[in-house]
Amino acid sequence: MKTIAISSFFVLFAIVAGLVATTPDAFADHSEVTVVPAPGSSSPGCETTAEGCYIPKEATVDVGGVVIFSNTDSAAHTFTAGTAADGPSGAFDSSLAIAGSSYEWKPTEVGSFPYYCMVHPWMEGLIVVQEAGAEKHDEGMTDESMSGDTMMKDVSATGMLSDGTKVSVSTSAPTTGEKMKVNVEFAGKEHVNHDIMVTQNGEDVLNDMAAHHHDGKGVHETAPLKSSDPVEITITFQGYGVDDPKTGPIGEKVVFSNVVPEFGTIAMMILAVSIISIVAVTAKSKVIPRF
Repeated sequence: MKTIAISSFFVLFAIVAGLVATTPDAFADHSEVTVVPAPGSSSPGCETTAEGCYIPKEATVDVGGVVIFSNTDSAAHTFTAGTAADGPSGAFDSSLAIAGSSYEWKPTEVGSFPYYCMVHPWMEGLIVVQEAGAEKHDEGMTDESMSGDTMMKDVSATGMLSDGTKVSVSTSAPTTGEKMKVNVEFAGKEHVNHDIMVTQNGEDVLNDMAAHHHDGKGVHETAPLKSSDPVEITITFQGYGVDDPKTGPIGEKVVFSNVVPEFGTIAMMILAVSIISIVAVTAKSKVIPRF
């Protein structure tokens, strides 16, 4: 019985490890990006959260790509290039977008384009436009500092829920005194709800509860890190849907541990499948051959 359980564990780990090794960076394609207002952003407060008032609050897109501003909120918003302090820049403006409507912008030049909502000026976001095929560099890092064998790339890995949904994360490098960005994607899913906790040396640096991602993708940001040591990311799935009851394997966890980049051309992380998920799988294995 113990041998079967141990064998099941290693088979499951091998499957997940294979996914980690073969899954491409989920955030490498910047030909299209969708931005939505955070739920409840028509009232002040979203600007103080890690997710911000637009999700994602910082998005990257290629020149010639398309940015889709989709108003999934119940209130009307604008997606206006510029800042609340300086006013519209003229790069793009959706005008008043009512609930359920969308607006598209196709950038033609490289640059950073802050934007805000003219109706709710605390709502601010950023679009970074890059050349097609360019790699997304961390802020403050030059091409020279990222060249050669010492180039540091973002960490990325993939886990899986029991319903077959791939859960991918990519992060910036953990750096002393700086916030770390954590990108989360539930492949092919919409209206995903989850909790996310990030710890470093046993101390919480991020604890976002009841996060909601309209298109299954979201960006989170930790508090400034006290060291460059690895972190652990725990994602607790809380269901698909906007209203209750929500569906899916609610309560399942995927744990990404020892999150720290390596030097070289490939960045990897060690993936630890949640004990809860392992128990769930072995508990469902009712048919056990006896010899």
